[in-house]
Amino acid sequence: MTAARRRVLLVDDDAAFRKVYAGLLRDAGYEVSEAADRDGARKALEGEPPEVVLLDLMLPPDGTVEAGLQQLEQVLARAPGAKVVVVSGAGDTRHMLSAVKIGAYDFLTKPVDPDVLLVVVERAAARLGLEAQVRSLQATLAQARPDRAMVGESPAFLAAVAMAEKIAPSDLPVLVTGENGTGKELLARSVHQTSRRKDKAFVAVNCGALPENLLESALFGHVKGSFTGATRDHKGLFAEADGGTLFLDEVADMPPPLQVKVLRAIEYGEILPVGADRPSRVDVRVISATHQDLLQAQRQGAFREDLYWRLKGVEVRLPSLRERAADIPLLAKHFLNQSAQLTTDGRPRLLSDAALEALAQHPWPGNLRELRHEMQRAAVLAGDRREIQPEDLSFTGAERPRPSADGPPGSTLQEKIESLERREIEAALQKHNNNRTHAAAALGLSRQGLLKKLERYGLG
Repeated sequence: MTAARRRVLLVDDDAAFRKVYAGLLRDAGYEVSEAADRDGARKALEGEPPEVVLLDLMLPPDGTVEAGLQQLEQVLARAPGAKVVVVSGAGDTRHMLSAVKIGAYDFLTKPVDPDVLLVVVERAAARLGLEAQVRSLQATLAQARPDRAMVGESPAFLAAVAMAEKIAPSDLPVLVTGENGTGKELLARSVHQTSRRKDKAFVAVNCGALPENLLESALFGHVKGSFTGATRDHKGLFAEADGGTLFLDEVADMPPPLQVKVLRAIEYGEILPVGADRPSRVDVRVISATHQDLLQAQRQGAFREDLYWRLKGVEVRLPSLRERAADIPLLAKHFLNQSAQLTTDGRPRLLSDAALEALAQHPWPGNLRELRHEMQRAAVLAGDRREIQPEDLSFTGAERPRPSADGPPGSTLQEKIESLERREIEAALQKHNNNRTHAAAALGLSRQGLLKKLERYGLG
């Protein structure tokens, strides 16, 4: 959605401030409505809800920060899908922290740099666009496979899903990278389900699960009598996927001699079954995936350079669970809901604060797959208990969770969430070599918003 379609509500008792910044936003293409006090804000929210709200923290008639924070809660309740940016002359760090805890997207202190305000609003609008794309993709995939929903709100995850939706309508090959268990096949299925090929077959094969001779036959088929045991013609997976999508999982494990044939099939749309003397035509979109470094494999001579560049029409990297740690509570709840049929009463189990703390501190080497299996196991071991406790988790015995200075035992749920956010910020800074502008963009924040979080967590 373009900026011209975004609705912004500007709530401030300073008429001069409203006039200047409402004009600035309108010039930038936003549809702006205004309110001067709490009653005006309430009335504005009764109509078509805004998508971005710029909210003064100290509004009449009360004019206090405490009343302003209550107003923030009310705005979020009336417009739950909106991104609320608090704009206030009360720049105390405690007030910023309180506003963010309640749910503010960002906090700007007056006097506000016009360029900074525009950047923050643009980023808020962009975040709304990403979230809308993710919801669309989640709904499409859930309709096709109710047991396979894509869940998450972290910036790295949202960026990957948004890229997948953007490229889905094309026929470009897609290379999905990421650690084992991050959901690469799930993403591939979602691309297929939102493409023009959705009514045709989605065919998946693990290239490392079969020996070379069997993999060639599996991919391209064979004719009767082509080898011992070939008692009839066999249609290969490329032919099965004709008109649809072929998913080549663990493509780095494909034997080099077979890579030549796969390259030709992708490049020219031709396959030659084992034992056949004439090729046949296929129309297949190829999505491949690997947890290995294909460039490194290429340098070592284990993977063809031409095939690498052909597969990498567009690369989508899925973050590990460590990189999207803030999503762990959401994902855990999702997997527990899926596991309800395993419980004694058929109802989903809940996570105790102590269990959530253990989940937050665990390194999750198996990523989403490990978390899903852990929640299934915990749901069974909880028995008749409504809440899952740390003793229901497999890694809280001999393999204790790693301690965290930001989330010690006994910390509150909010403190645990803040610990996850801090780790996400640290990971983004490390990935972007401490370039705060790039890290802020990756996290879906303005640079000023990131700076405030750095100060808040003592990372400055």
